Amino acid sequence: MSVKQREVARRVYAKELSDSTLSYKEHDDTYAPQFLLTPTGAKCNRLFVVGTLTEKENVGVDSDYWRARIADPTGVFAIYAGQYQQQAITQLSSIEPPAFVAVVGKLNVYQTSDDQTKVSIRPEFINVVDMETRRRWILETAGKTLKRIAEIESASDEAARARDYYKTDKHTYVEMVVKALKALKTE
Repeated sequence: MSVKQREVARRVYAKELSDSTLSYKEHDDTYAPQFLLTPTGAKCNRLFVVGTLTEKENVGVDSDYWRARIADPTGVFAIYAGQYQQQAITQLSSIEPPAFVAVVGKLNVYQTSDDQTKVSIRPEFINVVDMETRRRWILETAGKTLKRIAEIESASDEAARARDYYKTDKHTYVEMVVKALKALKTE
């Protein structure tokens, strides 16, 4: 019997996630994970993000269904928690914005009727963190993003696929990293 392992939770900034539109499965199995490939070549199924919880709302009619927004220096992550994320709902309902939070969750990718790709996070865990944790996440995410940018011309499958699909402008994503790092100086 094989043990299913969770996919690694990747670190990407909100801007890069919002620019991402290429989703795929590696095989046809019903339970095969869906991946989102970002413009710098991050192959994501799960994310680890840290930012400021700016708003939250229970938008459920018959049951709890929470919508939240978490901002990093480059943009906003959309968070949706429903009946299958009970632990996250409990955690989210007790946090009052604004607050620094860390979130681990699975990506939800869907196409709108006008053929736009929308990406949100279904949280597994949401925890309040301090400013130092947020600073560390920004720095570590900057390092990981710059490494992917440097490898975008490499022959790795993800880098080549991202480069070919997005026609990635490395300058755009270097500027994104610079913007995130500059936010640390203004705190």
